[in-house]
Amino acid sequence: MNQTEISQLEAYLKKRFGNQDIALIHRPQASDSVEFEIDGETLGIVYRDDEDGDICYHVQLTVLAEDLS
Repeated sequence: MNQTEISQLEAYLKKRFGNQDIALIHRPQASDSVEFEIDGETLGIVYRDDEDGDICYHVQLTVLAEDLS
């Protein structure tokens, strides 16, 4: 993902979830994904999918059981 795409997606997620603390962080080792952070804490990965000619994004969030209590 290029920086323009990342910025557009980040703005969409901030608006959609009503949270200005969302940040998408470039991953130098992976060109098809970015880290999903809120308040500096990494919560998952956002993957770009352009397999069938349509571009979409998959958000994968990770919640550790120890964080639930």
